[in-house]
Amino acid sequence: METPHYVAARVQRVLAEDDRTTELGIRVDVRGEHVFLRGQVPSEKRRRVIEEVAREATPGLRVHNEITLVEVREPGEEEHL
Repeated sequence: METPHYVAARVQRVLAEDDRTTELGIRVDVRGEHVFLRGQVPSEKRRRVIEEVAREATPGLRVHNEITLVEVREPGEEEHL
C-alpha cells in the first residue's frame, strides 16, 4: 500500500508530465481512499481534464475536484480597484 504522501507526489508528477495537462499549480492531498485536487484554472474544460488525468492515476481511490475557476483578463485591460 502506498503512503498518502507518495500517492500525492505521483499524482502531481502525472499532472505535470501528461500532455493533456502539463499542470504544475494543482495541490494534491490524499486522506485514506480520498484524493483532493485544489487550485485554480481558467476554464471548466481544464478543470475536467485535470480530474480525468488524476482519476486515471489513482484507480480505486475517490477523487474530489475542488479546483476553482479564475477569471483571466486580457493583457492591457484596466483593473479597477
